[in-house]
Amino acid sequence: MANPLMNRALNEGVKDRQTPSADHLNSMYMAPSAENRNAGPGQPVQPQAPAAERPMQYNDVFMKSLACFGVLLVGAIVGWVMPALALPAVLIGLVLGLINSFKREPVPFLILAYAAVEGVFLGGISKIFETSYDGIVMQAVLATLSVFAVMFALFKFKVIRFGAKGMKFLMLAVGGYAVFSLINFFYVLFTGNGGARNVQIELFGMTFPLGVIIGVVAVVLASLTLITDFQAIEAGVDNKIPERYSWTMAFSLMVSLIWLYVEILRLLSYFRQD
Repeated sequence: MANPLMNRALNEGVKDRQTPSADHLNSMYMAPSAENRNAGPGQPVQPQAPAAERPMQYNDVFMKSLACFGVLLVGAIVGWVMPALALPAVLIGLVLGLINSFKREPVPFLILAYAAVEGVFLGGISKIFETSYDGIVMQAVLATLSVFAVMFALFKFKVIRFGAKGMKFLMLAVGGYAVFSLINFFYVLFTGNGGARNVQIELFGMTFPLGVIIGVVAVVLASLTLITDFQAIEAGVDNKIPERYSWTMAFSLMVSLIWLYVEILRLLSYFRQD
């Protein structure tokens, strides 16, 4: 879900490293130089020559991610107090997510706005689930952090890496799941029925919701997208793309973790039902 955005950011970043964008060149060109700031009255002012933007580093992605999750946490507190805001928040978040995804260059304000709205959504649904299943939110948070740590370790020690074919297959799977989720979401929204996840199936003599199988598949897909995020961040640093694209990397990583948390929360709820 997040990786096409990361790939585009990486490609745009490599292009910008070689040839800075027109907007970036213009802003650098119009900025006053040290000589201009010290120029006396009546002295000619010369435009500053463009300077190369600092390349992205791992610390840039870390700090941007920290800012995003800080804003998300504030939004989650609001959503926890007012869970009724979860539905409008998820719709607004969907719009902001699409806007951020189609932006050629990252816009920090829009990314932070997405983080705030998604925080309200997460806080709201977390409160709803916690009311029905005591302790489930802490379990979901710990499980999400654990999966993140495991996937990072698998990436760090090069146990899992995706080539071009593997990446393409994963993105097709994620895209198919995204289409299914949107159709199922709007079906539930407009009909009030439980949707495909509540369909009961019988397997090996046991009856359980189809949502269990869907949830396991979704958690696996969300976990694997973390690997693609890590790969894109590593490639961005290695290719010395401009620092501003660290916002895109942070946004994509946030999307993957939000998706992972929601799926784990939902999957745990199936096992807590009477």
